[in-house]
Amino acid sequence: MTDSAAASPQTKLSKNRNFLLFWIGQSISVMGSQISGLAFPVLAVTILGATEWQMGVLNAADSAAFLVVGLPAGALIDRMIKRRVMLAADLVRLLCLGAIPALYFTGMLQMWHLIVLGTIAGIATVFFDVSYQSFVPLILKGEQISTGNARLETTSQISGLAGPAAVGWLLSLVKAPLMMVFDAFSYGVSALSLAFVKSEEVRKPVEEREPLRKEIRDGIAFVLKERLIFRIACTTSTTNLFSTGLFTLLPLYLLRDLHLSVVIYGLLGTAAGIGGLLGSLATPKLTARIGEGTLIVLSAVLSGLAPFAFASVGAIAPAWQAPWLMGVEVLQSFFILTYNITQVSARQRLCPPELLGRMNASIRFFVWGVMPISSLLSGAIASRIGILPTLWIAATGASLACLFVVFSPLTRMRKLPDGPAGTQPSETEESH
Repeated sequence: MTDSAAASPQTKLSKNRNFLLFWIGQSISVMGSQISGLAFPVLAVTILGATEWQMGVLNAADSAAFLVVGLPAGALIDRMIKRRVMLAADLVRLLCLGAIPALYFTGMLQMWHLIVLGTIAGIATVFFDVSYQSFVPLILKGEQISTGNARLETTSQISGLAGPAAVGWLLSLVKAPLMMVFDAFSYGVSALSLAFVKSEEVRKPVEEREPLRKEIRDGIAFVLKERLIFRIACTTSTTNLFSTGLFTLLPLYLLRDLHLSVVIYGLLGTAAGIGGLLGSLATPKLTARIGEGTLIVLSAVLSGLAPFAFASVGAIAPAWQAPWLMGVEVLQSFFILTYNITQVSARQRLCPPELLGRMNASIRFFVWGVMPISSLLSGAIASRIGILPTLWIAATGASLACLFVVFSPLTRMRKLPDGPAGTQPSETEESH
């Protein structure tokens, strides 16, 4: 643990050098991801002519690593220096994203290249993402964790405000593969910032390590027995199972079937950024007013209704489709951010430090492991019954995902525990 992390919880984050470096690097990295997140589907649909099934495979490639290597990654990360793992992952993603424009401008780029490179980058993302959520509690402490997560998310959403709109406009002028250069550059900046973060974290001594299988089992067992984390994981996993199918097909539906321009498609990302920014800024006030547990439940319910609005956009008059979609993006992103900030901070506080990597990997296995399955299923189902019926199936499932937290103690909890729930003196609400 660093000296900064050992300081008083009241210490201002602006004086925490390690957090500032980490914050800057991740903010720039998010800007790059905003670019590739829009350019990737545009490249697949408009340049390579991807079909429903190919879009499903491409989307699955991006997240399949969480299902395949997620659990062992968590156990391995608990043995490693997390900062170094993230640095290496950034360099791998830099090479993968940089290869796409190189292949395109030499006339060699094909769909299978995107799938393979997406898979490799996805594996690197597993190691980065699990290390990221396990690293924050090492440079921050106690109440600073929630504040730090809120600041990271706030900056991420600010980065997403003008970015998608600008990317949508640029995509009308510049080929999508060229935009990948910016994301590759952002991973380089992230790696550079991590290189300057100082941490006293050490490798877990060999004599303290147990067989990898047992360490993986310990991480899964913690998630299953910690009832609050388990309920949250069930809601998030079910939401991802259905919403991933919806968002796999949405680019095809909007760009090909409804003939929306790439500029409008980019503006949807800006709308999502606005909603996310408002959500990240509102989270501390909302948790103080209605409580952490209640906010998790309310956010899950309201964000789960948004997929119905996406599925119904075809029934809207063409002139109103863009405003309708932007409004939905704002509201959905607002509640996704209030949900994510609150539940991630709760997980980080509930879990013992020695289990953070395995806990986060187990969570990612459950909540992201369903995503490649959903992508493939949605592509296959849409190929047989059509995109629109598949979107309505996905919307229905996503709306019901909130039931796991609705019928749980979270509904009545103002303050979530700072350690394993069973060790806390009180979890129930305190009335205002």
